[in-house]
Amino acid sequence: MAVTKRIAALVMISVWLSVLAACDDNEPTALPPTTNAPANEATNAPVDKPAETATNNPVEPGDPSAAYEVLAEELRIPWVIAFDGDIVYISEREGNIVKVDGKEMTRQSVNLLKNVHGQGEGGFLGLLLAPDFGQSKTAYAYHTYEENGRVLNRVILLKQNGDQWDEVSALLEGIPGAANHDGGRMAIGPDNLLYITTGDAQQKELAQDRSSLAGKILRMTLEGKVPDGNPFPDSYVYSYGHRNPQGLAWNQEGVMFNTEHGPSGDPGGHDEINIIEAGGNYGWPNIYGDQQQKGMITPVYHTGEEAIAPSGMTIDDNNRLLIAALRGEALYRYDPATKAMDVVFEGEGRLRDVKMKDGSIYVITNNTDGRGTPSENDDRLLLLKNVK
Repeated sequence: MAVTKRIAALVMISVWLSVLAACDDNEPTALPPTTNAPANEATNAPVDKPAETATNNPVEPGDPSAAYEVLAEELRIPWVIAFDGDIVYISEREGNIVKVDGKEMTRQSVNLLKNVHGQGEGGFLGLLLAPDFGQSKTAYAYHTYEENGRVLNRVILLKQNGDQWDEVSALLEGIPGAANHDGGRMAIGPDNLLYITTGDAQQKELAQDRSSLAGKILRMTLEGKVPDGNPFPDSYVYSYGHRNPQGLAWNQEGVMFNTEHGPSGDPGGHDEINIIEAGGNYGWPNIYGDQQQKGMITPVYHTGEEAIAPSGMTIDDNNRLLIAALRGEALYRYDPATKAMDVVFEGEGRLRDVKMKDGSIYVITNNTDGRGTPSENDDRLLLLKNVK
């Protein structure tokens, strides 16, 4: 009997090692989460962190020396922060929206015409309040769904009705999706048009195919139409050649920046910061890092062989980019004037999004996504206090 058990144990170990060997992701293997877990972000070690990294002191209510204040906790794989005055709304990948009003946190249901498909990195992702949200109570959302055996993404209009949200209409459907590389960031530009990032849906050749919506930054009117000034006739495509763009913001001069994940495996790293131009081809999968090819745009910054898995991004009053990093487990600051990339906050695990309001910096952790090491209170919305 002992011999039989020993043989069985060896067989199980062999199977487990085979599974690990089959993975092309060299981030530490996560235990199976209770909710949907992403399977593949950037895969290498984070870039070196400077010695002047902020020290995160224990949080005490009212303590002016604390590095942050916890505004909400026990969030379920949060994805994006949105502000309505002092009220914060946070999308959760499983399909809810959390309202944080002072010390009161309410998890609100979202009623959709097509169910959220939460496999891997997909799910209920982007959330963006309409400019007239105070009156219209409408918002834009981006989520993964499944139809006729295919994984896809869609952009929809929601309306808040009391403590729930209802789908009003679909603005764009059929965006290619997959377990990984679904994009999902949305932002309204200085031109009052809606920009949406899409991933290559693990079909990297689609990023170079201008007839496909995958691996792109899209631009539409707030009503979901193709704007007259888009670079390609009758197309939502604004730029292409993207792998998995995750951050989107404009500086005070109206220059558009994005962040996106570089290649996985070998070579890995090469996470990017790009300046986005209408009709620009950003090279994936033909080039990455400092590589050049005619007609393709190289990033203004990349992380080299290291990876931080950049996610949400905002820009401060000094035109410096603040970037929430998942693999890098830190808030990074990139100064386009000096091309310096520094860590300004770390120690709380994976960070999914960052926003600024009235000069203050807000971040959400993402430790419950299956790759982090969550505490009993994760995930959390943090107001940072000592970032200079």
